[in-house]
Amino acid sequence: MSAVKDPAQKQDQTLVSLRNLNKHYGDFTAVDNISLDIKEGEFLTFLGSSGSGKSTTLSMLAGFETPSSGEILVDGRSLVNVPPHKRDIGMVFQRYSLFPHLSVRDNIAFPLDIRKVDPKERERRVDAMLKLVQLDSFAHRRPSQLSGGQQQRVAIARALVYEPRILLMDEPLGALDKKLREDLQDELRQLHRRLGITIVYVTHDQEEAMRLSQRIAIFSHGRIVGLGSGYDLYQNPPNAFVASFLGNSNFLRLQASGNGAATFEGHDLSIRLTAGIASGQSLMLMVRPEKAQALSTQQAEQLPLAAGWNQVPAKVTEVLFLGESQTCSVVTQGGTAMTVKALSSTGMPLAAGDTVLVRWAATDACVYTEWNESDLGKPSAHP
Repeated sequence: MSAVKDPAQKQDQTLVSLRNLNKHYGDFTAVDNISLDIKEGEFLTFLGSSGSGKSTTLSMLAGFETPSSGEILVDGRSLVNVPPHKRDIGMVFQRYSLFPHLSVRDNIAFPLDIRKVDPKERERRVDAMLKLVQLDSFAHRRPSQLSGGQQQRVAIARALVYEPRILLMDEPLGALDKKLREDLQDELRQLHRRLGITIVYVTHDQEEAMRLSQRIAIFSHGRIVGLGSGYDLYQNPPNAFVASFLGNSNFLRLQASGNGAATFEGHDLSIRLTAGIASGQSLMLMVRPEKAQALSTQQAEQLPLAAGWNQVPAKVTEVLFLGESQTCSVVTQGGTAMTVKALSSTGMPLAAGDTVLVRWAATDACVYTEWNESDLGKPSAHP
């Protein structure tokens, strides 16, 4: 395929630019002033809950929706007035939308037929696609004779057969069961690596976004509130919403008491140095469950608190064994619920009712000076 390119040659080259993009439906703002550069050859995922604006943004890029204002550029050329079939963009939906009366081969060939591609070239491209999605032996079957995963592979092949520069995917695996979804996620990653095509993928599944993407754009209320690699967004969320949305989090309400210090339920804590914090200011601290430890009183006596670490007393409410890991739910003396996670191999010999000390390193916890209660999902801290 001509779409196969050396990804190293395209690194950091901007292919798509969204500039101050807006979409309004009457008084409702679905997309609110989004600006974003998409690199050539990257796998970028739009992640967000229903109604966050991710699918509307994808639809505007595909040409199915017209922006209320703003610009969509590919290689610096505006697409706003270019119809979908002339955008050199492939599209895969959650519903496969295959033609039931056509064979797998003819379904894949359909985009070439409407473009009146030479018959020999048509056969060459379809054969290449069948091999790429590993459906050579299913070429003459009808969609009804295929599994859900096989039908989705046909849909992907059909979107790729005319060699678009950009492939858009809107919740393409949402209707599949967990094991099949994970298998196809692995196939998509390998497909992207082989082709070097630019993929923009929409999902509400944070685990799927982490497994697939080189970068993730997190949407909320029509805006992008977080953008970066899955690792960076998880380890250092830019705000409390991203911290809550991507992975599990413990949230603690603190009060700043000085440079790098704060109080929580009467306990002095060390916190990351964060610009703009004034003494007495209310803060929100976030620590991931796997970054915290729950130690019995005896364990804590044998392991003195290291410099730069914090600890608060709590009582165990529940311990769950989850195979490779265990989670321990606790509540602090002031009523703040927290969760601690550890590998089962390290063990947490605790039971409901035990008194523990919860510890974490100041460098492992993020501090936020601004947040909304809705950002925190189900807040673990009480006012």
